[in-house]
Amino acid sequence: MKDMDKTKEQLMDELNSMRRQLTELKEKEKDLRHISTHDELTGLPNRIVFYEDLSYALMEAKKKQLMAALLFIDLDRFKLVNDIIGHMMGDQILKSIAFRLSRSIRRSDLIARIGGDEFGLILNGIMRIEDIPGIGQKITDSLREPVQVAGREFTITASIGIAVYPVHGDDADTLLKHADTAMYKAKEHGDNYQIYSAAMSEEDFELLATESALRKALENSEFVVHYQPQINTVTGEIIGVEALVRWQHPEKGIIPPAEFIPMAEETGLIIPLGEWVLRTACAQNKMWQAAGYPPMRVTVNLSARQFQQGNLVETVLGTLEETGLDPEWLELEITESIAMQDINYTMSVLNNLRNRNVRIAIDDFGTGYSSFSYLKNFPSHTLKIDRSFVKDVTTDNDDAAITKAIIALAQNLKLKVIAEGVETEEQLAFLKEQNCDQIQGYLFSRPVSAESFTELLKTRNISEKREECP
Repeated sequence: MKDMDKTKEQLMDELNSMRRQLTELKEKEKDLRHISTHDELTGLPNRIVFYEDLSYALMEAKKKQLMAALLFIDLDRFKLVNDIIGHMMGDQILKSIAFRLSRSIRRSDLIARIGGDEFGLILNGIMRIEDIPGIGQKITDSLREPVQVAGREFTITASIGIAVYPVHGDDADTLLKHADTAMYKAKEHGDNYQIYSAAMSEEDFELLATESALRKALENSEFVVHYQPQINTVTGEIIGVEALVRWQHPEKGIIPPAEFIPMAEETGLIIPLGEWVLRTACAQNKMWQAAGYPPMRVTVNLSARQFQQGNLVETVLGTLEETGLDPEWLELEITESIAMQDINYTMSVLNNLRNRNVRIAIDDFGTGYSSFSYLKNFPSHTLKIDRSFVKDVTTDNDDAAITKAIIALAQNLKLKVIAEGVETEEQLAFLKEQNCDQIQGYLFSRPVSAESFTELLKTRNISEKREECP
Protein backbone atom coordinates (compact mmCIF):
# COMPACT_ATOMS: atom_id res chain seq x y z
CA MET A 1 0.00 0.00 0.00
CA LYS A 2 2.84 2.36 0.92
CA ASP A 3 4.56 1.52 -2.35
CA MET A 4 1.36 2.32 -4.22
CA ASP A 5 1.02 5.70 -2.42
CA LYS A 6 4.64 6.45 -3.20
CA THR A 7 4.08 5.62 -6.82
CA LYS A 8 1.08 8.00 -6.92
CA GLU A 9 3.17 10.78 -5.35
CA GLN A 10 5.93 10.19 -7.88
CA LEU A 11 3.42 10.29 -10.72
CA MET A 12 1.91 13.52 -9.38
CA ASP A 13 5.40 15.07 -9.02
CA GLU A 14 6.31 14.02 -12.54
CA LEU A 15 2.99 15.33 -13.85
CA ASN A 16 3.48 18.67 -12.08
CA SER A 17 7.03 18.84 -13.38
CA MET A 18 5.80 18.22 -16.90
CA ARG A 19 3.18 20.95 -16.46
CA ARG A 20 5.83 23.39 -15.27
CA GLN A 21 8.08 22.49 -18.18
CA LEU A 22 5.20 22.89 -20.60
CA THR A 23 4.32 26.29 -19.09
CA GLU A 24 7.96 27.37 -19.34
CA LEU A 25 8.13 26.20 -22.95
CA LYS A 26 4.97 28.16 -23.77
CA GLU A 27 6.42 31.26 -22.09
CA LYS A 28 9.68 30.86 -23.98
CA GLU A 29 7.77 30.34 -27.20
CA LYS A 30 5.76 33.47 -26.44
CA ASP A 31 8.97 35.40 -25.73
CA LEU A 32 10.57 34.14 -28.92
CA ARG A 33 7.48 35.10 -30.91
CA HIS A 34 7.56 38.56 -29.35
CA ILE A 35 11.29 38.94 -30.08
CA SER A 36 10.79 37.88 -33.71
CA THR A 37 7.90 40.32 -34.23
CA HIS A 38 8.92 43.33 -32.11
CA ASP A 39 11.78 45.79 -31.98
CA GLU A 40 13.98 45.05 -28.98
CA LEU A 41 14.84 48.68 -28.21
CA THR A 42 11.41 50.36 -28.42
CA GLY A 43 9.09 47.39 -27.94
CA LEU A 44 7.18 48.42 -31.07
CA PRO A 45 6.19 45.93 -33.77
CA ASN A 46 8.93 45.44 -36.36
CA ARG A 47 8.97 45.62 -40.15
CA ILE A 48 7.68 42.03 -40.59
CA VAL A 49 4.58 42.62 -38.46
CA PHE A 50 4.07 46.04 -40.03
CA TYR A 51 3.94 44.59 -43.53
CA GLU A 52 1.50 41.86 -42.45
CA ASP A 53 -0.70 44.36 -40.62
CA LEU A 54 -0.64 46.72 -43.60
CA SER A 55 -1.82 43.97 -45.92
CA TYR A 56 -4.60 43.09 -43.46
CA ALA A 57 -5.57 46.75 -43.05
CA LEU A 58 -5.92 47.11 -46.83
CA MET A 59 -8.16 44.02 -46.97
CA GLU A 60 -10.38 45.45 -44.25
CA ALA A 61 -10.49 48.87 -45.91
CA LYS A 62 -11.53 47.28 -49.19
CA LYS A 63 -14.21 45.21 -47.45
CA LYS A 64 -15.64 48.23 -45.62
CA GLN A 65 -15.08 50.61 -48.56
CA LEU A 66 -12.99 52.96 -46.44
CA MET A 67 -9.59 54.54 -46.91
CA ALA A 68 -6.39 53.67 -45.08
CA ALA A 69 -3.26 55.79 -44.88
CA LEU A 70 0.38 54.76 -44.66
CA LEU A 71 2.83 57.21 -43.09
CA PHE A 72 6.59 56.85 -43.46
CA ILE A 73 8.34 58.80 -40.67
CA ASP A 74 12.07 59.47 -40.95
CA LEU A 75 13.98 61.36 -38.24
CA ASP A 76 16.02 64.19 -39.76
CA ARG A 77 19.83 64.04 -39.46
CA PHE A 78 19.63 61.35 -36.77
CA LYS A 79 22.87 59.73 -37.95
CA LEU A 80 24.63 63.00 -37.12
CA VAL A 81 23.02 62.98 -33.65
CA ASN A 82 24.29 59.44 -33.09
CA ASP A 83 27.77 60.35 -34.27
CA ILE A 84 27.92 63.34 -31.89
CA ILE A 85 26.41 61.95 -28.70
CA GLY A 86 26.98 58.21 -29.14
CA HIS A 87 24.63 55.30 -29.74
CA MET A 88 23.65 54.78 -26.09
CA MET A 89 22.16 58.25 -25.76
CA GLY A 90 20.83 57.96 -29.31
CA ASP A 91 18.93 54.84 -28.28
CA GLN A 92 17.37 56.72 -25.38
CA ILE A 93 16.14 59.38 -27.80
CA LEU A 94 14.67 56.70 -30.06
CA LYS A 95 12.79 55.17 -27.11
CA SER A 96 11.40 58.58 -26.20
CA ILE A 97 10.34 59.24 -29.82
CA ALA A 98 8.66 55.83 -30.02
CA PHE A 99 6.70 56.56 -26.85
CA ARG A 100 5.53 59.93 -28.17
CA LEU A 101 4.46 58.46 -31.50
CA SER A 102 2.52 55.69 -29.74
CA ARG A 103 0.78 58.28 -27.60
CA SER A 104 -0.21 60.46 -30.58
CA ILE A 105 -2.23 57.84 -32.49
CA ARG A 106 -5.62 56.20 -32.05
CA ARG A 107 -6.06 52.72 -30.58
CA SER A 108 -7.15 51.43 -33.98
CA ASP A 109 -3.89 52.56 -35.63
CA LEU A 110 -0.55 50.78 -35.69
CA ILE A 111 2.91 52.23 -35.16
CA ALA A 112 6.07 50.21 -35.88
CA ARG A 113 9.80 50.75 -36.04
CA ILE A 114 10.81 49.69 -39.51
CA GLY A 115 14.43 50.84 -39.62
CA GLY A 116 17.20 52.52 -37.64
CA ASP A 117 15.55 55.95 -37.51
CA GLU A 118 12.38 55.13 -39.47
CA PHE A 119 8.89 54.47 -38.21
CA GLY A 120 5.76 53.35 -40.04
CA LEU A 121 2.21 54.25 -39.15
CA ILE A 122 -1.03 52.72 -40.43
CA LEU A 123 -4.17 54.83 -40.06
CA ASN A 124 -7.29 52.70 -40.34
CA GLY A 125 -10.84 53.71 -41.18
CA ILE A 126 -10.09 57.06 -42.82
CA MET A 127 -13.30 58.69 -44.01
CA ARG A 128 -11.85 61.71 -45.85
CA ILE A 129 -8.41 62.34 -47.32
CA GLU A 130 -8.70 65.93 -46.06
CA ASP A 131 -8.35 64.64 -42.48
CA ILE A 132 -4.87 63.22 -43.08
CA PRO A 133 -2.78 66.45 -43.06
CA GLY A 134 -4.12 67.21 -39.58
CA ILE A 135 -2.86 63.84 -38.39
CA GLY A 136 0.53 64.46 -39.97
CA GLN A 137 0.69 67.84 -38.22
CA LYS A 138 -0.27 66.25 -34.89
CA ILE A 139 2.61 63.82 -35.20
CA THR A 140 5.16 66.53 -36.01
CA ASP A 141 3.84 68.59 -33.11
CA SER A 142 4.36 65.64 -30.77
CA LEU A 143 8.04 65.57 -31.76
CA ARG A 144 8.60 69.30 -31.48
CA GLU A 145 9.09 69.33 -27.72
CA PRO A 146 12.79 68.77 -26.87
CA VAL A 147 13.82 65.29 -25.72
CA GLN A 148 15.70 65.20 -22.41
CA VAL A 149 18.45 62.62 -22.04
CA ALA A 150 21.11 62.63 -19.32
CA GLY A 151 20.30 66.21 -18.40
CA ARG A 152 20.64 67.46 -21.98
CA GLU A 153 17.94 68.63 -24.40
CA PHE A 154 17.69 67.53 -28.03
CA THR A 155 15.20 68.80 -30.59
CA ILE A 156 14.38 66.13 -33.14
CA THR A 157 12.42 66.81 -36.33
CA ALA A 158 10.97 64.34 -38.78
CA SER A 159 10.02 64.16 -42.44
CA ILE A 160 6.80 62.28 -43.16
CA GLY A 161 5.67 60.76 -46.44
CA ILE A 162 2.00 59.82 -46.78
CA ALA A 163 0.30 57.45 -49.24
CA VAL A 164 -3.43 56.69 -49.14
CA TYR A 165 -5.35 53.54 -50.11
CA PRO A 166 -6.91 53.30 -52.70
CA VAL A 167 -5.95 56.72 -54.14
CA HIS A 168 -2.20 56.05 -54.37
CA GLY A 169 -2.20 52.27 -54.68
CA ASP A 170 -4.18 49.18 -53.72
CA ASP A 171 -1.44 46.90 -52.40
CA ALA A 172 1.16 47.09 -49.65
CA ASP A 173 4.23 47.24 -51.90
CA THR A 174 2.91 50.12 -54.00
CA LEU A 175 1.87 52.15 -50.96
CA LEU A 176 5.23 51.57 -49.26
CA LYS A 177 7.07 52.74 -52.37
CA HIS A 178 4.90 55.84 -52.75
CA ALA A 179 5.08 56.78 -49.07
CA ASP A 180 8.87 56.46 -49.25
CA THR A 181 8.94 58.73 -52.32
CA ALA A 182 6.77 61.32 -50.54
CA MET A 183 9.00 61.19 -47.47
CA TYR A 184 12.11 62.01 -49.52
CA LYS A 185 10.25 64.89 -51.16
CA ALA A 186 9.34 66.23 -47.71
CA LYS A 187 13.00 65.99 -46.68
CA GLU A 188 14.15 67.61 -49.93
CA HIS A 189 11.76 70.56 -49.57
CA GLY A 190 12.20 70.98 -45.81
CA ASP A 191 8.51 70.25 -45.16
CA ASN A 192 7.06 68.42 -42.17
CA TYR A 193 5.12 66.08 -44.43
CA GLN A 194 4.20 65.45 -48.06
CA ILE A 195 1.25 63.52 -49.47
CA TYR A 196 2.23 61.44 -52.47
CA SER A 197 1.33 62.61 -55.96
CA ALA A 198 1.91 60.96 -59.32
CA ALA A 199 4.12 63.90 -60.29
CA MET A 200 6.67 62.72 -57.72
CA SER A 201 7.11 59.40 -59.49
CA GLU A 202 7.26 61.15 -62.84
CA GLU A 203 10.01 63.41 -61.47
CA ASP A 204 11.94 60.41 -60.14
CA PHE A 205 11.55 58.70 -63.50
CA GLU A 206 12.88 61.80 -65.21
CA LEU A 207 15.90 61.81 -62.87
CA LEU A 208 16.63 58.16 -63.64
CA ALA A 209 16.22 58.84 -67.34
CA THR A 210 18.60 61.83 -67.08
CA GLU A 211 21.20 59.73 -65.26
CA SER A 212 20.99 57.03 -67.90
CA ALA A 213 21.24 59.60 -70.69
CA LEU A 214 24.27 61.19 -68.99
CA ARG A 215 26.09 57.87 -68.92
CA LYS A 216 25.35 57.29 -72.61
CA ALA A 217 26.42 60.86 -73.40
CA LEU A 218 29.84 60.20 -71.86
CA GLU A 219 30.16 56.94 -73.80
CA ASN A 220 29.01 58.56 -77.07
CA SER A 221 31.13 61.73 -76.73
CA GLU A 222 28.10 64.04 -76.74
CA PHE A 223 29.75 66.70 -74.56
CA VAL A 224 31.52 69.71 -76.03
CA VAL A 225 33.58 72.50 -74.50
CA HIS A 226 32.72 76.10 -75.30
CA TYR A 227 35.06 78.98 -74.57
CA GLN A 228 34.30 82.49 -73.28
CA PRO A 229 36.98 85.19 -73.56
CA GLN A 230 38.32 87.11 -70.59
CA ILE A 231 39.13 90.69 -71.56
CA ASN A 232 41.69 93.20 -70.32
CA THR A 233 39.49 96.07 -69.14
CA VAL A 234 41.90 98.78 -70.34
CA THR A 235 43.10 97.42 -73.71
CA GLY A 236 40.13 95.29 -74.75
CA GLU A 237 42.47 92.41 -75.58
CA ILE A 238 41.70 88.75 -74.97
CA ILE A 239 44.06 87.70 -72.19
CA GLY A 240 42.35 84.49 -71.01
CA VAL A 241 39.52 82.08 -71.65
CA GLU A 242 37.09 80.08 -69.51
CA ALA A 243 36.22 76.53 -70.58
CA LEU A 244 32.53 75.69 -70.13
CA VAL A 245 31.01 72.29 -70.77
CA ARG A 246 27.83 71.85 -72.82
CA TRP A 247 25.81 68.74 -73.61
CA GLN A 248 25.16 68.42 -77.32
CA HIS A 249 22.12 66.16 -77.15
CA PRO A 250 21.31 64.40 -80.44
CA GLU A 251 17.60 65.28 -80.15
CA LYS A 252 17.36 68.27 -77.77
CA GLY A 253 20.36 70.21 -79.07
CA ILE A 254 22.66 72.15 -76.70
CA ILE A 255 21.74 71.58 -73.02
CA PRO A 256 23.17 74.13 -70.53
CA PRO A 257 25.15 72.86 -67.52
CA ALA A 258 22.51 73.93 -64.97
CA GLU A 259 20.30 71.13 -66.32
CA PHE A 260 22.80 68.27 -65.99
CA ILE A 261 25.71 69.22 -63.69
CA PRO A 262 23.68 68.70 -60.43
CA MET A 263 22.78 65.16 -61.54
CA ALA A 264 26.36 64.49 -62.62
CA GLU A 265 27.54 65.70 -59.21
CA GLU A 266 25.02 63.53 -57.34
CA THR A 267 25.80 60.35 -59.28
CA GLY A 268 29.58 60.79 -59.35
CA LEU A 269 29.62 61.14 -63.15
CA ILE A 270 31.09 64.61 -62.58
CA ILE A 271 34.47 62.94 -61.96
CA PRO A 272 35.00 61.43 -65.44
CA LEU A 273 33.18 64.39 -67.04
CA GLY A 274 35.36 66.91 -65.19
CA GLU A 275 38.55 65.05 -66.12
CA TRP A 276 37.46 65.08 -69.78
CA VAL A 277 36.78 68.84 -69.68
CA LEU A 278 40.18 69.49 -68.08
CA ARG A 279 41.98 67.35 -70.66
CA THR A 280 40.06 68.91 -73.59
CA ALA A 281 40.65 72.50 -72.42
CA CYS A 282 44.38 71.95 -71.80
CA ALA A 283 44.82 70.23 -75.17
CA GLN A 284 42.94 73.03 -76.96
CA ASN A 285 45.03 75.74 -75.28
CA LYS A 286 48.20 73.92 -76.30
CA MET A 287 46.88 73.77 -79.89
CA TRP A 288 46.30 77.55 -79.92
CA GLN A 289 49.86 78.10 -78.69
CA ALA A 290 51.21 75.70 -81.32
CA ALA A 291 49.29 77.64 -83.99
CA GLY A 292 51.23 80.77 -83.04
CA TYR A 293 48.67 82.67 -80.97
CA PRO A 294 50.07 84.50 -77.92
CA PRO A 295 49.91 82.31 -74.77
CA MET A 296 46.90 82.83 -72.49
CA ARG A 297 45.47 81.07 -69.47
CA VAL A 298 42.54 78.68 -69.74
CA THR A 299 40.28 78.54 -66.67
CA VAL A 300 38.58 75.25 -65.80
CA ASN A 301 35.88 74.94 -63.13
CA LEU A 302 36.15 72.28 -60.43
CA SER A 303 32.98 70.95 -58.81
CA ALA A 304 32.71 70.20 -55.08
CA ARG A 305 33.01 66.47 -55.69
CA GLN A 306 36.04 66.87 -57.94
CA PHE A 307 37.78 69.08 -55.41
CA GLN A 308 37.25 66.52 -52.64
CA GLN A 309 38.87 63.75 -54.69
CA GLY A 310 42.04 62.66 -52.95
CA ASN A 311 43.93 62.37 -56.25
CA LEU A 312 43.02 65.81 -57.65
CA VAL A 313 46.60 67.14 -57.73
CA GLU A 314 47.88 63.98 -59.43
CA THR A 315 45.05 64.16 -61.99
CA VAL A 316 45.83 67.80 -62.84
CA LEU A 317 49.58 67.23 -63.14
CA GLY A 318 49.02 64.07 -65.22
CA THR A 319 46.73 65.99 -67.59
CA LEU A 320 49.28 68.78 -68.01
CA GLU A 321 52.00 66.24 -68.79
CA GLU A 322 49.73 64.37 -71.23
CA THR A 323 48.71 67.52 -73.15
CA GLY A 324 52.09 69.28 -72.94
CA LEU A 325 50.58 72.48 -71.52
CA ASP A 326 52.83 74.42 -69.17
CA PRO A 327 51.19 74.71 -65.68
CA GLU A 328 51.33 78.53 -65.72
CA TRP A 329 48.73 78.56 -68.54
CA LEU A 330 46.13 76.67 -66.51
CA GLU A 331 43.87 78.26 -63.91
CA LEU A 332 41.59 76.13 -61.76
CA GLU A 333 38.43 77.75 -60.44
CA ILE A 334 36.56 76.80 -57.28
CA THR A 335 33.61 78.57 -55.71
CA GLU A 336 33.84 80.34 -52.40
CA SER A 337 31.46 77.80 -50.82
CA ILE A 338 33.68 74.88 -51.90
CA ALA A 339 36.75 76.63 -50.50
CA MET A 340 35.04 77.12 -47.13
CA GLN A 341 33.83 73.51 -46.67
CA ASP A 342 37.09 72.28 -45.14
CA ILE A 343 39.64 75.04 -44.67
CA ASN A 344 42.60 72.78 -43.84
CA TYR A 345 41.96 70.51 -46.83
CA THR A 346 41.45 73.51 -49.12
CA MET A 347 44.71 75.10 -48.01
CA SER A 348 46.63 71.86 -48.52
CA VAL A 349 45.31 71.24 -52.05
CA LEU A 350 45.63 74.85 -53.22
CA ASN A 351 49.17 75.17 -51.86
CA ASN A 352 50.10 71.93 -53.60
CA LEU A 353 48.78 73.21 -56.93
CA ARG A 354 50.24 76.69 -56.56
CA ASN A 355 53.67 75.26 -55.76
CA ARG A 356 53.50 73.58 -59.18
CA ASN A 357 52.68 76.92 -60.88
CA VAL A 358 48.99 76.17 -61.46
CA ARG A 359 46.93 79.33 -60.88
CA ILE A 360 43.88 79.41 -58.59
CA ALA A 361 40.71 81.49 -58.95
CA ILE A 362 37.96 81.90 -56.34
CA ASP A 363 34.58 82.16 -58.07
CA ASP A 364 31.29 83.67 -56.85
CA PHE A 365 33.21 85.74 -54.33
CA GLY A 366 31.04 87.72 -51.91
CA THR A 367 28.12 85.28 -51.96
CA GLY A 368 29.40 83.06 -49.13
CA TYR A 369 30.21 83.59 -45.46
CA SER A 370 33.15 84.51 -43.22
CA SER A 371 35.52 84.34 -46.18
CA PHE A 372 37.17 87.76 -45.82
CA SER A 373 39.17 86.61 -42.77
CA TYR A 374 40.40 83.50 -44.63
CA LEU A 375 41.01 85.06 -48.03
CA LYS A 376 44.43 86.50 -47.16
CA ASN A 377 45.64 82.97 -46.37
CA PHE A 378 44.26 81.28 -49.48
CA PRO A 379 47.04 80.67 -52.05
CA SER A 380 44.85 82.13 -54.82
CA HIS A 381 45.68 84.45 -57.73
CA THR A 382 42.29 85.69 -58.92
CA LEU A 383 38.95 86.76 -57.46
CA LYS A 384 35.83 86.56 -59.61
CA ILE A 385 32.98 88.92 -58.72
CA ASP A 386 29.69 87.06 -58.92
CA ARG A 387 27.34 88.11 -61.72
CA SER A 388 24.56 88.72 -59.16
CA PHE A 389 26.45 91.84 -57.99
CA VAL A 390 27.43 92.97 -61.50
CA LYS A 391 23.86 92.72 -62.81
CA ASP A 392 22.56 95.73 -60.84
CA VAL A 393 25.86 97.45 -60.13
CA THR A 394 24.70 100.69 -61.80
CA THR A 395 21.25 100.78 -60.19
CA ASP A 396 21.66 99.20 -56.73
CA ASN A 397 23.80 101.04 -54.18
CA ASP A 398 24.42 97.88 -52.13
CA ASP A 399 25.68 95.92 -55.15
CA ALA A 400 27.85 98.86 -56.15
CA ALA A 401 29.33 99.10 -52.64
CA ILE A 402 30.01 95.35 -52.49
CA THR A 403 31.67 95.36 -55.92
CA LYS A 404 33.87 98.33 -54.99
CA ALA A 405 34.86 96.60 -51.74
CA ILE A 406 35.79 93.32 -53.49
CA ILE A 407 37.92 95.14 -56.08
CA ALA A 408 39.69 97.17 -53.37
CA LEU A 409 40.24 94.04 -51.27
CA ALA A 410 41.71 92.13 -54.22
CA GLN A 411 44.03 95.01 -55.07
CA ASN A 412 45.27 95.27 -51.47
CA LEU A 413 45.96 91.53 -51.45
CA LYS A 414 47.68 91.81 -54.84
CA LEU A 415 45.11 89.56 -56.52
CA LYS A 416 43.70 89.95 -60.01
CA VAL A 417 39.97 90.59 -60.08
CA ILE A 418 37.57 89.66 -62.87
CA ALA A 419 33.90 90.62 -63.14
CA GLU A 420 31.51 88.06 -64.61
CA GLY A 421 28.24 88.67 -66.40
CA VAL A 422 29.08 92.03 -67.95
CA GLU A 423 26.27 92.78 -70.41
CA THR A 424 26.00 96.56 -70.76
CA GLU A 425 28.24 99.52 -71.55
CA GLU A 426 27.16 101.10 -68.25
CA GLN A 427 28.41 98.11 -66.26
CA LEU A 428 31.69 98.21 -68.20
CA ALA A 429 32.15 101.95 -67.51
CA PHE A 430 31.56 101.41 -63.77
CA LEU A 431 34.07 98.56 -63.59
CA LYS A 432 36.67 100.51 -65.55
CA GLU A 433 36.27 103.40 -63.14
CA GLN A 434 36.95 101.01 -60.22
CA ASN A 435 40.07 99.65 -61.97
CA CYS A 436 38.68 96.12 -62.30
CA ASP A 437 41.41 94.12 -64.07
CA GLN A 438 39.38 91.83 -66.33
CA ILE A 439 35.89 91.51 -67.75
CA GLN A 440 33.86 88.54 -68.93
CA GLY A 441 30.34 88.52 -70.31
CA TYR A 442 27.89 88.69 -73.20
CA LEU A 443 28.86 92.30 -73.93
CA PHE A 444 32.00 90.86 -75.51
CA SER A 445 31.09 87.29 -76.42
CA ARG A 446 28.96 84.35 -75.47
CA PRO A 447 30.71 81.04 -74.82
CA VAL A 448 31.52 79.73 -78.31
CA SER A 449 33.00 76.65 -79.95
CA ALA A 450 36.77 76.23 -80.27
CA GLU A 451 36.53 77.06 -83.98
CA SER A 452 34.61 80.30 -83.33
CA PHE A 453 36.99 81.26 -80.54
CA THR A 454 39.91 80.82 -82.93
CA GLU A 455 38.30 83.47 -85.17
CA LEU A 456 38.15 85.82 -82.16
CA LEU A 457 41.84 85.20 -81.49
CA LYS A 458 42.70 86.34 -85.00
CA THR A 459 41.60 89.86 -84.03
CA ARG A 460 42.85 89.55 -80.44
CA ASN A 461 41.19 92.88 -79.60
CA ILE A 462 37.44 92.42 -79.69
CA SER A 463 36.36 95.73 -78.20
CA GLU A 464 34.87 96.59 -81.58
CA LYS A 465 33.24 93.18 -82.08
CA ARG A 466 30.87 93.13 -79.14
CA GLU A 467 27.73 91.10 -79.36
CA GLU A 468 24.38 92.53 -78.56
CA CYS A 469 23.15 91.27 -75.18
CA PRO A 470 20.09 89.00 -75.65
